[in-house]
Amino acid sequence: METEPQAAPLPGTTRSATPSRTAAPGVPRSRRTDWRAIGVFALMTAPILIGIGIFKYVAIGWSFLLSFSKADRSISLGHWVGFANYSQLLGDPDFRKSITQIVLFTLFIVPVTFAASLGLALMVHRIRRGRALFRTTFLIPAAVSYVAGSLVWKMCLFSSLPGGLANTVGGWFGASPTPWLQQVSPPVYWVVIVTLRLWLQVGFFMILLLAGLQGIPKEIYEAAELDGATGWRKLRRITLPLLRNTSVAVLMLLFIAAFQAFDEFYNLFTGGGAATSGAATAVKPPLVYLYDKALGDQNYGLGSAGSFVVTGLIVLVTLLQGRLTGFGKSEE
Repeated sequence: METEPQAAPLPGTTRSATPSRTAAPGVPRSRRTDWRAIGVFALMTAPILIGIGIFKYVAIGWSFLLSFSKADRSISLGHWVGFANYSQLLGDPDFRKSITQIVLFTLFIVPVTFAASLGLALMVHRIRRGRALFRTTFLIPAAVSYVAGSLVWKMCLFSSLPGGLANTVGGWFGASPTPWLQQVSPPVYWVVIVTLRLWLQVGFFMILLLAGLQGIPKEIYEAAELDGATGWRKLRRITLPLLRNTSVAVLMLLFIAAFQAFDEFYNLFTGGGAATSGAATAVKPPLVYLYDKALGDQNYGLGSAGSFVVTGLIVLVTLLQGRLTGFGKSEE
C-alpha cells in the first residue's frame, strides 16, 4: 500500500515531533494528589482520632488543671489553689509510705522477674525439639488479666480456708492454716503478691529475651568453643553483652510496670476478710492510695496532683535508667 507523502516543511521551519505521553526512563513522573483516597482515609480514622483526643489528651489536660484546683466532689474548674494539692499530698505520711513501699517492691520484683525470665529464655533457647510448645506454655499466663489472676490467687491458691491449695500443701507437713492476706506479722501477704506477679509477667518478658537470644549469630559461639570457652564464660562474655539492648529495654518495662502496680493489690485486698484486715491498710501502693482519694473521698484535685507526681517519678526513674545504661545511644 502506498503511503501519502508528507508535505515538506517550509523554509526556515523545523518539523515538530509528536509529544510522547510516556516519560523517558529515569525521569520521575509527577504524582497527582488523590483527594478521594485522602477523604476516605480521614473518614475512616476520624472516629478513632476524635475518641483518642477527647478521652485521652483532653482528659489528661483537664486532670492537669484539676491538680491546681480545689475539686472536692466536683470536676469543675475555677477554684484555683495553686500548688496546695501537691504540698498537701507530699506532706501526707500515708502517701510517702506508699512511695516507699512501691520503691522497695520495685527494687525486689524487677531483678527477680528479670532473672526468672532470662533463665527460662536460656532454657527454651537450648531446647532442640518442642521449643514452640514450651514457648507457648510459658506465654499463656501473659494473656490472663491481672483481675482474674488475683481472684484465682486469692480464692483458690492462697485462701485463708483450710481447703486452699497453699494451706492444703502445708497441712501435709503438719503446718496450721495461714491467713495469707490477713496476717501482718510476719507479712506473708508478700508471698501472694510476688508469686502472682511472677506468674503473670515472666512468660511475656521471656519471649522478648528469647527473641534477643535468637538474634545472636551461632558463629560467635562456635568460635568461642574453639578457644575453649565454657558455658558460664560464654554466658558472661558473649550472651549478656550481645543481649544488652534487649535486657535494658526489658528492665525499663519492668520498672514502669512495677511503679504502675494497681490491679493485683486492689483485687487481693478488697472484699472479704482482707478488706477489714490490717494488711489492707498496710499494703497500699500509690495508685491504690490515689484511687481511694479520688473515687473514695471524691477529692479529684488531690487525686489528679498525685497522678502527676507518680508520672513524674516514673519518667525520672526511666530517664535515670536510660542515662546509666546508655539506652538509645548508637554503638560505635
